[in-house]
Amino acid sequence: MNEASALYPALPELILAGGAMVLLMIGAFGGERATSPMLSYAIALLVVAGLAIAAMPDERVALFNGSFVVDGFAKFLKILAVLGSIGTLWMSGDFLADPDRRKFEYSVLILLATAGMFVLISAGDLIALYLGFELMSLSLYVVAAFDRDNVQSTEAGLKYFVLGALSSGMLLYGASLIYGFTGTVKFAGIAQEAANGGIGLIIGLVLLFAGLCFKVSAVPFHMWTPDVYQGAPTPITAFFASAPKVAAIAAFVRVSFSAFPAIAAQWQQIIIFVAIASMALGAFAAIGQRNIKRLMAYSSIGHMGYALIGLAAATGEGVQGVLVYMAIYVAMTLGTFACIVSMRRNDKPFEEITDLSGLARTNPAQAFVLSMLLFSLAGIPPLAGFFAKFYVFLAAVKAGLFTLAVLGVLASVVGAYYYLLIVKIMYFDEPAPAFDPMGNALRSIVAVTGLFVILFFAYPGPLVEAAAVAAKSLF
Repeated sequence: MNEASALYPALPELILAGGAMVLLMIGAFGGERATSPMLSYAIALLVVAGLAIAAMPDERVALFNGSFVVDGFAKFLKILAVLGSIGTLWMSGDFLADPDRRKFEYSVLILLATAGMFVLISAGDLIALYLGFELMSLSLYVVAAFDRDNVQSTEAGLKYFVLGALSSGMLLYGASLIYGFTGTVKFAGIAQEAANGGIGLIIGLVLLFAGLCFKVSAVPFHMWTPDVYQGAPTPITAFFASAPKVAAIAAFVRVSFSAFPAIAAQWQQIIIFVAIASMALGAFAAIGQRNIKRLMAYSSIGHMGYALIGLAAATGEGVQGVLVYMAIYVAMTLGTFACIVSMRRNDKPFEEITDLSGLARTNPAQAFVLSMLLFSLAGIPPLAGFFAKFYVFLAAVKAGLFTLAVLGVLASVVGAYYYLLIVKIMYFDEPAPAFDPMGNALRSIVAVTGLFVILFFAYPGPLVEAAAVAAKSLF
């Protein structure tokens, strides 16, 4: 009984890993017929895991000699990751309805990727960090190439795998250098030794951050993002853009504050450079895009730059800003991608921005909600995206990073151009043929995320307070 209760903090991970194994057996015996019910079972397992996370106590608990940590910070981000995964599965029904794609493994891979994210979020040492990173990554490589008959999807999976292997190698090499110079893999032990660390430890830190930058699509490790976003099936692109980003940002924040608080001045410089480069590339590179998924890829790169402004502040308020930002970002991303998934005519998907021409006349409700989501991504008040940026910019200003905050505002202004261009195409261009009616699942995602984005200003308290509590648990 004691052993069972000792493992209670790892219950969400056990639910997902055990559930994925059971679903694998059901799929192996049920074949293609099991695909549709498996989607429902996977969503149910994620809901149960989410409830288990919510029921966890807020105080910090460490398992496996400190390798696995559960605290308010982990709880907050795991719930975000669960919501991203549920949203992905919820919008995947039509994708899996195609007889050529009716494969039960899809749901299992999403569950295993989410279990990897949970381990990454709760990692208390370098070994757990790497295990979570790889469990998440290996599942993502496969789902990127899931549409095997589509050359673009196969190419996306291959590119992601090759570049992902490179990033894993950099992360592992960085971790080995850190271990070599500190004599421990535990974040708490590294924190004690880091104050005496020299250039070798800094090189290890840079390589570790490089591996994490790859997962959040931060410049200069962003090169895979546009091709993979465009090539992967759209529901999977929505997954890449939401849940794994949450887990990687969580690892970034936890490693920085738990393992390297003594050399904050050094890693702060790295984060400031990465944030500025990501915001600039996200703002300017998206302007010439004509494929909406590629545009969203550059948008995602820019948004990770904004989120990292909060980390660059190196304060509790900065971490709170990052958490609020990621919560709002996940909602905006899922809503926007649900609209992109619904861009179908005669059951054939369309991805060009010009395909949205005159949407306000063929489907006014969808055009309105998509416009609100795009305005929110641009950071226009009083929508949720404005508050996301407000909290990270405020943290940067309070930390004295005035130049970084000003550059963030300028990048937002440039980035607003391409969001507004899509709105202009929807409202003022000649209408293209109408899209097929949106399914109930997509309609529910669009409605929930649209309402969240529009009405957030009326009652931001609960999310902001939850983020403050989560941030406090890290210090």
